[in-house]
Amino acid sequence: MKTITLDLTTHKAAQVVLVRFAFDKELGNEIRKIPNMKWSNSKKAWYSPYSKEVLQEIKTIFTPLCTIDATPLKEKLTTALGPKTRELSEEAKQGIESFVRWMQSKRYSPNTVKTYSEALHLFLKYFNAKPLSNITLNDIIAFNNDYILKNKLSASYQNQVVNAVKLFFANMQNTKVDVKLIHRPKQYNPLPKVLATEEVALIINALDNVKHRCMLGLIYSAGLRRSELLNLKITDIDSKRMQLRICKAKGGKDRITPLSETALQMLRQYYKEHKPKDYLFEGQGGEQYSERSLALVLKKACEKAGIKKQVNLHMLRHSYATHLLEAGTDLRFIQELLGHKSSKTTEIYTHVSQKSLDKKIIGN
Repeated sequence: MKTITLDLTTHKAAQVVLVRFAFDKELGNEIRKIPNMKWSNSKKAWYSPYSKEVLQEIKTIFTPLCTIDATPLKEKLTTALGPKTRELSEEAKQGIESFVRWMQSKRYSPNTVKTYSEALHLFLKYFNAKPLSNITLNDIIAFNNDYILKNKLSASYQNQVVNAVKLFFANMQNTKVDVKLIHRPKQYNPLPKVLATEEVALIINALDNVKHRCMLGLIYSAGLRRSELLNLKITDIDSKRMQLRICKAKGGKDRITPLSETALQMLRQYYKEHKPKDYLFEGQGGEQYSERSLALVLKKACEKAGIKKQVNLHMLRHSYATHLLEAGTDLRFIQELLGHKSSKTTEIYTHVSQKSLDKKIIGN
């Protein structure tokens, strides 16, 4: 009889269920019906964020079709989830609520409030039986070693937890934690991945849906972040001055970017067909278009274009900056277009620019 094996691992700082089975068309068709289930080439398995609901769905779908071996999953579940299985003390709950209100009053972005509160929630669960005033620097080090490192969570996730803990204890009275002594993990700084201009054109032109083509085209032609595109309002388009206004971008800053003639023509065609009322790109119910749906648009475009490499939305922004640099655009101007606070952030594109590489080769 057919068998599927369930396992548990960490992927992008989250616990995920792995589903493995020998190639089988019937099982493959069934697993695609589970929401958020994706295929991982590196792990050679299907995976989905861990939850009791997804386990139940797997059980419901596959029990009539095959044997389910959940032994690897059960063995890892208790240790891997660690503090997630513990209760949060009332003191900790009140502390997190106060922390959230404080961040909101300081006008931290909703994403930052969510990220920091969730990270702090996990950290305080780890010490659920300990009063907050008794938590020390050694406890923070122990959490990093015994939970973050033991479960092979990423340095970026560790950094998020450290940022949340530092900010929390910096604003808490009667604490034994000296926030100045809390160290951050050594950061890995990968070079940005960039597409060729021909690849970008293939991806955008592969889409028949004018809204989808318009969204990807605008991300590339204006160097937008995903959230910046989804937050665009109709009033942010200035066709007379050929400008695009980005409001409350990262760091709470506004900026202006050029609007290309090609992008404007796509926008006009899109507007005639869809007539959005508030957000430039709306979902089916008129609400803001979702991040997940946008990511699926890119995935579909890459499949239709025959692009085999792993592509994400931010690569379009990276490609925009790199192509500008290769075309001779001043680095300081690129910094302003991208909304980078520091020029050092923009300078990373000099390491992947073909123009810069050619200069180095000639210089040698």
